[in-house]
Amino acid sequence: MAEIRYRHNVMNINSIKTFLSIKGGLNNNVRDVYFIRAVGEISDLANIIADADRQMDIEVSKNRLVYKRINLLPQIRDIADADFYTALYLKYYENNKGKFRNIRSTETLESTVSEALNSTIRIYKESRSNLTSSMVRNFGTKLLFWLDQAIGDCLNDWSEKLCIKIIADNVVKEQEYLFYLFLTYIGCDVLLIENRNDISTDEKLLKYSYKFKLGDFGNTILRQYKRYIPEKVVDPAKNTTQQVQQPSKVVIPERTNRRSTNLNGNSNINTNTLQRREQQVPIVQVNREKSYEELAQLASSVVLIAIHDSNGDITGTGSGIMIGKKGYILTNNHVASGGCFYSVRIEDDEEVYTTNEVIKYNSVIDLAVIRIRRQLNPIPIYQGKKKLVRGQKVVAIGSPLGLFNSVSDGIISGFRNINDVDMIQFTAPTSHGSSGGAVLNLQGEVIGISTAGIDSGQNINLAIGYENIKLFTNGFTN
Repeated sequence: MAEIRYRHNVMNINSIKTFLSIKGGLNNNVRDVYFIRAVGEISDLANIIADADRQMDIEVSKNRLVYKRINLLPQIRDIADADFYTALYLKYYENNKGKFRNIRSTETLESTVSEALNSTIRIYKESRSNLTSSMVRNFGTKLLFWLDQAIGDCLNDWSEKLCIKIIADNVVKEQEYLFYLFLTYIGCDVLLIENRNDISTDEKLLKYSYKFKLGDFGNTILRQYKRYIPEKVVDPAKNTTQQVQQPSKVVIPERTNRRSTNLNGNSNINTNTLQRREQQVPIVQVNREKSYEELAQLASSVVLIAIHDSNGDITGTGSGIMIGKKGYILTNNHVASGGCFYSVRIEDDEEVYTTNEVIKYNSVIDLAVIRIRRQLNPIPIYQGKKKLVRGQKVVAIGSPLGLFNSVSDGIISGFRNINDVDMIQFTAPTSHGSSGGAVLNLQGEVIGISTAGIDSGQNINLAIGYENIKLFTNGFTN
């Protein structure tokens, strides 16, 4: 295909609503893109942006576009990251192509990234008269790092016609502003919400974005973006004879809080670990009751998940269940939400796997699927051949308080309906950090995922049942 030329701001955009609705076309190898600055703020700005997030995510669910809102760009804090992205920049500088960590590169995308990189660096050089080659290299390295880490998941199905909408807020640094310009040369429409301060840079650079005024500058802090995925939730039949008679306070366990320490006790996690590891996947036999010793061996298919913020620090831990051979891990939505990326630890594997891939989530039934680049040995999900009953023995596997893959046993003590979601009440002891862990029957099948506990209770724990898990994970368990 002939080289694409990107044409900026062919129409004046004067509202957030217009930016969300307009889609630049591709005609005669010319692609229209928009780079907009909305300066100042209006009343209820935070809710307007939250509504925009929801509107765009609905469009995403219908495969009409790709969307992301960025609150803060990540920083290179790891030597291995610096080395990797510097080498990647040199590959693009010398050969006009290179392979990212998080982006499935194609020849067309590599060519487009190369052209975008060259265009942005040319503009950067034109705005400065005293740049050294090392300054240019460092800038190019940042561009590729931000592209891979901030919006890499938006580019895995990239094409010249793909509509990608990016919103960022309060971009004040010149190089970050140029990164968003860089994105427009890859076909992204970018809106900068500059409600507290506008960027301070040369007019030569500001001319590349169209400015419209929302109002006076204010101090509104926009909420962190959390992707909304509309999904019709099909509730299983209710057990009306075992409803909660009096409302109880239900507490979603907080993730075990830890800061600045990785899972091996080191001060940093080397995020250069997204290497696929192939291994023989044993067949799990589930046609008989297993001993507790055999059930405990299934801990190798339950993982410890650490949640990292934008600085790379660990903000909490939870558990997850291997459900698909191709790297799919089931956990709770309240475990996965709010993380910039995740590191996953597997029993008897010294490597720590990092990922920012949240494949699917649903806040109503509190489930999420993340993916790592590794072949897995999943635990089968119970198919409901026989109805679960009170008194039935169960085994729970999770990482309470960060204690990796603790195994406990108990019984099903009841069936509850909490906020219109059917849950299993069980007595196997769990604590903070167990969220996302497996609740198994004696055949070694997942009948639930540990989710919540009743406040002021002892061994009163709740799990999302296999019915919702089966519906939610359909398509991932092969």
